Amino acid sequence: MKWYFKLILPALFIIGWAILANLINNAYILPPVESVLAILVTPFADMFSFGSLAENSLVSIYRVSLGFIIASVIAVPLGILLGRYHVLEEFSDGMIQILRPIPPIAWVPLSLAWFGLGLGAIEFIIVIGCIFPILANTIEGVKRVRKSWIETARIYQANEVQVLTRVIVPAAGPAIWSGLRVGFGIAWMSVVAAEMLPGTTAGLGYLIMQTYNWGQIPSVIAGMIAIGIIGIVMDQFFQYVQKKKFGWEALDK
Repeated sequence: MKWYFKLILPALFIIGWAILANLINNAYILPPVESVLAILVTPFADMFSFGSLAENSLVSIYRVSLGFIIASVIAVPLGILLGRYHVLEEFSDGMIQILRPIPPIAWVPLSLAWFGLGLGAIEFIIVIGCIFPILANTIEGVKRVRKSWIETARIYQANEVQVLTRVIVPAAGPAIWSGLRVGFGIAWMSVVAAEMLPGTTAGLGYLIMQTYNWGQIPSVIAGMIAIGIIGIVMDQFFQYVQKKKFGWEALDK
């Protein structure tokens, strides 16, 4: 699909927004497009002493990156072990299935009780949000590795460590990367909710909540758009790497 074809729907959305805002004529309900655009094109301008859009975006990106790395370091090795050794998967599956459906926002009270106000509570919510899709995809990726590949490695006297590092992990790479992609998306959504917690002093979630309290709806929408733009950019990065590094997966199917 041509890149310009993908712009048709956003363009129609903006046109509809402009028409509807003009009909409503109430900036608190739906501000004009130009008032939001003015904020987006000046991302370094301070917003009512709450910091600039760029500064708060960088804070959110840092928090998401930290939580995502922590979750990945835990989930990928654990998923490889659970996918490889059926006994371990059977032992842990019940607990995983209980915890996995719980949305990150439901952990907010416990995160505040355990970590108090500050970075610890925010990172906990991010980690708990993105760890399960990474774990689940890693487990499934390892389980789908062809037994014939493992048996061939055994014929050539490969030990268990070599089978894991040279056969299973590379073969499960596409599934693991897909899990990382999904996990990062959930982490990005989780950080916005986490940054609305009491005691937070920066981040896009904080900016959205504070500007809402001040009745600055254009700033609220600008923050939401910034979240969407950053999310799209990061997802495109994950897709690009997947095509470059794991393009062989399509040929193998």
